[in-house]
Amino acid sequence: MILLKKMLSSLKDFFKSQKMIIMLAKKDFKNKHLGSVLGIAWAFLQPLISLLIFWFVFQVGFKATPIDNFPFILWLATGMIVWNFFADSVNGGTQSIVENSYLVKKIIFKVSVLPVIKIYSSFVVHLFFILVLFIIFIVYGIYPTLYVLQTFYYLFALFMLLLAITWITSSLTVFFKDVGQVVSMILQFGFWLTPVFYSFAQIPGKYQSLMKLNPMFYIVEGYRDSFIYKHWFWEHPKLTIVFWTETFILLIIAYILFKKLRPHFADVL
Repeated sequence: MILLKKMLSSLKDFFKSQKMIIMLAKKDFKNKHLGSVLGIAWAFLQPLISLLIFWFVFQVGFKATPIDNFPFILWLATGMIVWNFFADSVNGGTQSIVENSYLVKKIIFKVSVLPVIKIYSSFVVHLFFILVLFIIFIVYGIYPTLYVLQTFYYLFALFMLLLAITWITSSLTVFFKDVGQVVSMILQFGFWLTPVFYSFAQIPGKYQSLMKLNPMFYIVEGYRDSFIYKHWFWEHPKLTIVFWTETFILLIIAYILFKKLRPHFADVL
């Protein structure tokens, strides 16, 4: 109970710091592409070009078979935009403390918000691609329904998952520089262990239960439920319980680890 109260107190402090976090996230977003000719436009152009390439290859070239009577590109794009947000946030959040070592040494600065700044920075691009997704669906003659409103729920769920993961990876990176490379490798494996490019129905039955333990399975399929399959999240009670149990456990681990390592950050950096 004491641990839970401390965690809730930390979360309250986080919500009180929103103004500062948003300001620093804007600065981080601009600094990512500072000095390049197109500037912050690259943040949107690179993923957009990738999406166009996939559309040309699978829709025009290979003429991929529709999945559940939906054009393959719509099904793929819905999964890809959420995975790209996840991967970009984890990569950025992992390096957030090391990159901002000058802030860590300031006693009054809340180091715990540094990973959050990276998540917010990536969220800007994600919002843009949600808008792009709406446009693509409308072009194909499919209009949004009330189900898309639950995207807010899945965004909150993903944020909590990202918060836990980046608190763990960013604090470990301070002491073990190889953590960044390990995280990149895990993300590559994670991409193929998550049904982004292929349908969950293609997985042999004996492996399906294991795949459902992947928290990103819940988020990716949740986005597809919102845009394509038209299912509410409460229609999957077991998946919801598994996701939030895993996320809560990760948050506890992250909180304890961060609290123990935080006093030593300045010494190492």
